[in-house]
Amino acid sequence: IDKDALDAQVKERKIQEAAEKAEHERFAHHMKKNDKLMCLLEERQKNEIKDINRALTEFHKNFQKPESRREFDLNDPQALKKDRPARVSDDDPRCTISGMQKFVGEDLNHDQRMKFQKEQIREWSLQQQKDLKNALADQKLADDLYDKFRIELDQKIMEEQRKEEESRRAVCTATKNFNRIQVAELDHKNELEKAQKIKDDMYEITCLLQGDFLSENPDQAIGPGGKRNVLVDRWKGMNQEQLMAIREFQKEQVLEKQRAREQERRRDAEWHRQCLQAARAQLLWERHQQRQDQVQRRDLDAVNAGLSQEQKAK
Repeated sequence: IDKDALDAQVKERKIQEAAEKAEHERFAHHMKKNDKLMCLLEERQKNEIKDINRALTEFHKNFQKPESRREFDLNDPQALKKDRPARVSDDDPRCTISGMQKFVGEDLNHDQRMKFQKEQIREWSLQQQKDLKNALADQKLADDLYDKFRIELDQKIMEEQRKEEESRRAVCTATKNFNRIQVAELDHKNELEKAQKIKDDMYEITCLLQGDFLSENPDQAIGPGGKRNVLVDRWKGMNQEQLMAIREFQKEQVLEKQRAREQERRRDAEWHRQCLQAARAQLLWERHQQRQDQVQRRDLDAVNAGLSQEQKAK
């Protein structure tokens, strides 16, 4: 009985260790998956930022060239090469008064100059409107990309949390089923032991009823002449050897019952200890999961704060 109980305990301990190992492996797999997901999201965010910066650079290069600025003529390095000579002809309007070639009030190019100025102002206004429209479109595109990234990140985090909750529920269900099976096995074992004890007691009662003590076996009063010579007047019960055998048998029964009670007490203590260990392990695992959730939420808040600061800076 001690060997069977020891084998059962070793088997239960192996099953529990296998369950704990599987749980650790499942948790490590989830951690690796979360790390990989965060790396992919960070890499995607970096690529999107690079694409936005590249688009802005291309926009500045193609639509905001230095030649299209109003003050470019003041900083044009080729201004001297492009400038006209000081004198082109006698009718050159740039001639000064000291040259006696043009006098005050003789603005012959007034209409053309005004038309050119109006056209230039109109072009500047259209260019500014176009630049503003492009800038607003780029800003809207950047905001849309950022919102899309935030939505995808929140959805993936919610999905991971849902999977984690399902895994936790599955572990709790498996633990409850395992405990239920152990309780059923223990009840079945107790029932078998009880049935065996009842059977042994019935056998003992039957043996006592059919034994020489209660049935008054005539062999006890056999005389020197054989079985036919029964000494009725000398019958005084069983002999000392028979009494000693009965006492030894009763002592063995008492010791056997004491060993059975001690074994049952040890088994109950071991079962109580295993239940406490399982409950303590479950509590430690839940606390560890809560700390992991807090760390993940803290990291997510830090990432959101960084993205918010970058958005504000832009």
